[in-house]
Amino acid sequence: MQTVTIRNDKDLEGLIRAIERGEEAAAGGEEHLTEQLDAARAIVEEVRVRGDAAVAAFTEKFDQVALEPAQFEVEPAEIEAASGQVDAALVGALERALENIRAFHARELRQSWEETSADGTVMGRRITPLERVGVYVPGATAFYPSSVLMNIVPAVVAGVQEIIMVSPPSYNGTIHPLVLAAAKVAGATRVFRVGGAQSVAALAYGTETIPAVPKITGPGNIYVTLAKRLVSSVCAIDMEAGPSEVVVLADAQANPREVAAEMLAQAEHNPDSVAMLVTLDEALPEKVEAVIEEELARLPRAVMIREALETFGRVYVVRDLDDAVRLANVLATEHLSIQTADPMEVFERITNAGAVMLGGSTPVAVTDYYAGPNHILPTGRRARFSSPLSAEDFRKVTNYVLYSKERLEQDADDIIKLATAEELTAHARAVEIRK
Repeated sequence: MQTVTIRNDKDLEGLIRAIERGEEAAAGGEEHLTEQLDAARAIVEEVRVRGDAAVAAFTEKFDQVALEPAQFEVEPAEIEAASGQVDAALVGALERALENIRAFHARELRQSWEETSADGTVMGRRITPLERVGVYVPGATAFYPSSVLMNIVPAVVAGVQEIIMVSPPSYNGTIHPLVLAAAKVAGATRVFRVGGAQSVAALAYGTETIPAVPKITGPGNIYVTLAKRLVSSVCAIDMEAGPSEVVVLADAQANPREVAAEMLAQAEHNPDSVAMLVTLDEALPEKVEAVIEEELARLPRAVMIREALETFGRVYVVRDLDDAVRLANVLATEHLSIQTADPMEVFERITNAGAVMLGGSTPVAVTDYYAGPNHILPTGRRARFSSPLSAEDFRKVTNYVLYSKERLEQDADDIIKLATAEELTAHARAVEIRK
């Protein structure tokens, strides 16, 4: 891993500028994505024009699975049979995780409101669920029942009536039984064994078989992410998900084994995953590196982890806690693990992070799977302006107004003045004719 030592203000400011310019590991630079964007655009356009035929062709090309459109949907009987193959104890763990996720997201819901004034004017805000959503569950290199729960449970909590799940047919030409079991437990209404950019386009535009949806959520590979960007003009998306990220902010009291564990856990997602250590203790990095080497000897994904750490692993040795907090806020990472003597005191100063794990006994895996908060989080410094997926992402707001005649008489002159100042004469006239 590359180590950067901050010894003075110039060092710190130079590092921050490098991050802001996209020259550091978690800066989210996209200069190299031209080829992928062109490929995603071609797939999206082909599906928009040719529908099911294009989805079938791309599924065979990219997933090496030949499917007729009639085979896209996973029938309820197949879901039931697949669920029966899953160990009952594992299903129980899914169900308990689901209850935690449901309870957490239920607290997020806002309420509609209405106010009537003395003159009879009514103003309000009505909050309603989206009628239908599409959720993407990755499945090319691994299977993610946790992503099923994190996508679907908030939608159910929000009151969405139709939840369409898509996932690549990467397990014997279909979807892994555990993922199908999770879909059943979570409440998916329909499941399709299609993935990649082609499934995103199908959800956005609709095909003969796959219904169009007003919103698509869920992380995927770079082609899925770019396809979501391309269709965002016709349907909403949750966010553009980039590589997994963690920053461990640690002082001298941190346990090197626990610090290393968080970095290894993020690095095992993909070779482009980002794992960073920000520390006040000059002795800690060497200890962490030693633990990493020890752990790599026993981890099945050691080759991929090593590639990620060598390419995107960073160690920042800073002067004090002020430097550490400032750097963490600039990095605005997906996951922030605070392993200091007083993690809550540090957390009070954190403004930019997707999810924060406080203390050495709170591994990121707690929120990835079980505790309740959503693990679909902003990446690539988007935590500066974006939020985790929530139940509110599956609802929309309608403002409404009923003006009384008295209220219109009272406000008419001001409205006419403002409309006239903007040279929108018809707006002013629309008020005048009611006076």
